[in-house]
Amino acid sequence: MDTRPGLRRTPGLRREEVAQLSGVGVTWYTWLEQARNITASAQVVDALARALRLDPDERRHLRRLAGLSTVTDRTQIDDVLPRLQRLVDAAAPNIASIYDLHLDYVVWNAPYLRLRNDPATLPEDRRNLVWMMFTDAENRARMVNWEPAARSVLSQFRAAVAQRPDDPHLLAIVADLTEANPEFRQWWAEYPVRSFRPATIKIDHPDVGRLDLEMFQLRLVEHPDLLMVIQTPTSDTVRQQITRLLEEPRPT
Repeated sequence: MDTRPGLRRTPGLRREEVAQLSGVGVTWYTWLEQARNITASAQVVDALARALRLDPDERRHLRRLAGLSTVTDRTQIDDVLPRLQRLVDAAAPNIASIYDLHLDYVVWNAPYLRLRNDPATLPEDRRNLVWMMFTDAENRARMVNWEPAARSVLSQFRAAVAQRPDDPHLLAIVADLTEANPEFRQWWAEYPVRSFRPATIKIDHPDVGRLDLEMFQLRLVEHPDLLMVIQTPTSDTVRQQITRLLEEPRPT
């Protein structure tokens, strides 16, 4: 069959050609076009997307129409790092940080550094929210109710691992923390899975005293694999405490 565009009266692939390129029968594909009640597997839908040369947005839309979960393209961090840094910086005096799908730190702002911890002090292969939560003694000492917060982070991490059970980086984090921290080892065996729930965390900071911070989590529409966490003061008093600290020179 000659499919050269110059020999066609109308552009695009014929129904028979789409079916052939996708590896499905012409009748089945005709029924799909007619919106009949048929089942389409993820493999077939993705093959159709390739045959139709759909771009990533169109491919995700096709999967949604078929009732399938959407495929999230992994963000190339180096391409968006300056933009993400500007975003968290603009959130000040709120504490803001962004994580990738492994809960590795991507960017954080000055309030996060001054009030929570400095991820840059962690080894690069340990620059991870779960690792920090379970192994950073200073962070743990500052948190009034460390255990509920740690369990919440662990539950979200469990959900991330369940979505990518063969991801070597996630599996390495689990193995290393199982060996390094007894609480992680015990709680991981309990198989906790829980989505984020709004919460207020309480920090005893050595320079400004007690801080009550309300937690928010946001997904960036253009980068749904990235997670932004914002911790906002619960009162004007707390906001003023944070502002005063940020105005002081950072200790060397």
